Amino acid sequence: MPQPASPPYDAAARRHLARADPALARVIGEVGPIRFVHRRERFPALVRAIIFQQLAGAAAAAILARFVRAVGGDRFPTPAQVLAASDETLRAAGLSRGKIAYLRDLAGHVRDGSINFHRFPKMDDEEIIEHLTAVNGIGRWTAEMFLMFNLLRPDVLPVGDLGVRNAAGLLYGMPKAPTPGELRELGERWRPFRSAASWYLWQSLRIVTPDSAVSASPTSRKKAKK
Repeated sequence: MPQPASPPYDAAARRHLARADPALARVIGEVGPIRFVHRRERFPALVRAIIFQQLAGAAAAAILARFVRAVGGDRFPTPAQVLAASDETLRAAGLSRGKIAYLRDLAGHVRDGSINFHRFPKMDDEEIIEHLTAVNGIGRWTAEMFLMFNLLRPDVLPVGDLGVRNAAGLLYGMPKAPTPGELRELGERWRPFRSAASWYLWQSLRIVTPDSAVSASPTSRKKAKK
């Protein structure tokens, strides 16, 4: 199993964000260095993202495991194997008709070279997003997560992510979560490390602060003691 590690931009990002944003500096002080699992795979990562859409984690993992066994055997299926697999085989693994179509579309884009992972290092973030979202079943958020966690791009801000927006609203004392446009404007101070800022915003939702402990209900405090 891959272990969490710091991305190459970690130290520079923490220095920049701490200088640029006092509120985020406090989160960085609480959380420490950036650490997440770097997913090096390309095609498998996108297949996994499609299969996991709108499913609980355990159910999606079971379907993914059946899909891999049925189509690839002891290895993750190649695009050619996905295209060659029958609908019956894919449905037996638990895939819906829609997801079968999405996986075939992805495999076709990779096979015909319209998505060429070897070219990605020379492409900017928006070019990659444009290529990935040309596939049915891959939206902007999925493409952004791929940029952040598979390609380790340092300056991605997923303004459509509710977790990031809710965290920003709480951190900056807003009456409600910022809109995507408001978050984009707020994030200008974080460039060129908006991926790091997003990661710290996600982490900030897990921090228990003294004021949140005081404001907790008696019932929740009793549960916490247990």
